[in-house]
Amino acid sequence: MQVFKDRVAVITGAASGFGREFALIGARLGMKLVLADVQQDALDKTKAELEQQGAQVLAKLCDVRHAEQVQALADAAMERFGAVHLVFNNAGVGSGGLIWENTQADWEWVLGVNLWGVIHGTRIFTNLMFECAKNDPQFEGHIVNTASMAGLLNAPAMGVYNVSKHAVVSLTETLYQDLDLVDAPIGASVLCPYFVPTGISQSHRNRPEDVKGDVPTSSQRAAQAISDKAVSSGKVTAQEVAEKTFKAISDKQFYIFSHPGALGNVQEHMEDIILQRNPGDPYKATPHIREMLRTKLKT
Repeated sequence: MQVFKDRVAVITGAASGFGREFALIGARLGMKLVLADVQQDALDKTKAELEQQGAQVLAKLCDVRHAEQVQALADAAMERFGAVHLVFNNAGVGSGGLIWENTQADWEWVLGVNLWGVIHGTRIFTNLMFECAKNDPQFEGHIVNTASMAGLLNAPAMGVYNVSKHAVVSLTETLYQDLDLVDAPIGASVLCPYFVPTGISQSHRNRPEDVKGDVPTSSQRAAQAISDKAVSSGKVTAQEVAEKTFKAISDKQFYIFSHPGALGNVQEHMEDIILQRNPGDPYKATPHIREMLRTKLKT
C-alpha cells in the first residue's frame, strides 16, 4: 500500500497505546479515520484531538469480542466514507498467572478480545475490501494484526496471553498466504511488540461484567507486578512502533518487531523445536525476571 492520503483506516483499540498512535500518524498522512474502542471517555478525547488537527473521524464504541459489533463498525465506516483501505485489528488485553489458575472467565475475556476480535476483524474487513476493490481498479488494501513477541515465545505465568497471540500470528501468516494465492490487492502484516509503554498492563480496568475475574491468586498478582514494571520501563515508545508499522505497510513487510534484538530468543526457541530439545528458558537473557517471579510466588 503506497498511497495513504484520502484513504480510510479502521483502528480497533484506538483510544490509547498503539491504536492512538496509528490514528495520529494516519491523520498526519491525510487519512480518514474510523476509531473503535470500549472506553468512551478516551475515545471521545482521541476523536476531539484528531478533529482539531483537521482529520475526518468516525468514532464508535465496539467490543470486538462480538461479531455483530464489528459488523456494525464496518457498516458505519462504509456509510460514512464509502470504502475501507487499511485495517488495524489492534484491540488487546492482558492477563497472567500460572496457567492452571486461570479461570474460564479469564480465557473467555482474553481470547474474546485478542483472538476473536482479530478473527471477526479479518473475516469482515477482508470481504469488505474485496467488495471495495470491485468498484475501484486502483484499490490497495492492507490489514495489520497486532500480536506480540508472546506469539513467538512462551514465557511462564503468561499462558492465556501467549495462546491468544500465537493464534494471531498463525492467523495472519495464513491470511498472507491466502491473499497471495488469489493475487489479492490486499496486503497483510503482523505486529509483534515486546515491552512497550502502553495501557495493556492495566487492561483489567475495562474488563466487562460478563467476564469479571475472581480475586487474583498469588501468581496472578505476581504476573501483574512483573508486567507493570516491564511495560512501564520499556524504552521503545508506542509512537516509534507506529512509525515502524506504517513504513512496513508501505514496504510490504510482513513481520514487524519493536525490538529486533529479542529475536535471538525466538531463534533459540525454533532451534529447540528442530533439534527436539526441551523448551529453553525464555528469561535466559534476563534471569532477574524469573527470580522476581519466583520470589513473588512465595510471598
